[in-house]
Amino acid sequence: MSVIVWIVEGTWPACVDAARARTAPGEEIALLYVRDDALAETAHGAFAGLLGRGHPGRDPGTSLERLAAASAGDLLRAAAERLARPCTFVERGGRVEREVVAVARDADLLVCARDGDPARIGPRSLGPATRFVVDHAPCPLLLVWPGEAPRTALPPERDRHP
Repeated sequence: MSVIVWIVEGTWPACVDAARARTAPGEEIALLYVRDDALAETAHGAFAGLLGRGHPGRDPGTSLERLAAASAGDLLRAAAERLARPCTFVERGGRVEREVVAVARDADLLVCARDGDPARIGPRSLGPATRFVVDHAPCPLLLVWPGEAPRTALPPERDRHP
């Protein structure tokens, strides 16, 4: 079985814990980090336009790319340490939701976390990228809460409508 664990800032520990708890020691696990290249592309474009005139070699987009790569590496190493099992790293760049779906095409399971409003159940508990992945995942998906799930109990009898 091959398992993809989508690593995202803020929610990755819950995903790693879920993968570790629900997979056998010999199963193949890949930690996936997808960086959104839109910010660096915007900086490249701005620099190539008005900002870059007379300042060759000082493109802020290049600095943003280096920072994103370093951050991704740090996050993946921290996730691998928490997983405490052999795993591979997959780093991609582009439209996050589409890259996650593309990588999951060959997987047996995709693990991701809710990233919306943590106090709400239902659609608002998912951000736009995660909603897209949930709707288009080409493999089974394990969707975890990054913290404690909100209560789902009905209100006391006196508060319910007849």
